[in-house]
Amino acid sequence: MSTLQASAQNQLRQFVEQIERLEEEKKQLASDIRDKYTEAKAVGFDVKALRQIVRLRKKSNQERQEEESILEVYMHALGMLDEPPSEHVVDAMIAAE
Repeated sequence: MSTLQASAQNQLRQFVEQIERLEEEKKQLASDIRDKYTEAKAVGFDVKALRQIVRLRKKSNQERQEEESILEVYMHALGMLDEPPSEHVVDAMIAAE
C-alpha cells in the first residue's frame, strides 16, 4: 500500500477535522432542539404534537394532502373510521397511482 503525498495527507486531515467539527455542532444543535421541546413542555405544550407540526411544515400542501388521503383510506380499511373516505380522497388515491 502506498502512502499519500504530504499535500494529500494534509487535505485528508483537513476533511476529517472539518467533519469532526460539524459533528460536534450537530450534537450541540440536537441538544438545543431537545432543550426547546423541554421548555415548550414545561409551559404546557404537547411535545408529540409539536414534533408532528414541525414535520408537517417541512412538506408542501400537496404532500400533506396526499398523506392525509392515504391515511384516511387505510384507517377506513382497518375499521378505525365510521364513514367511508370521501370521494375526493378516493379520486386523489387513484390519481396518485
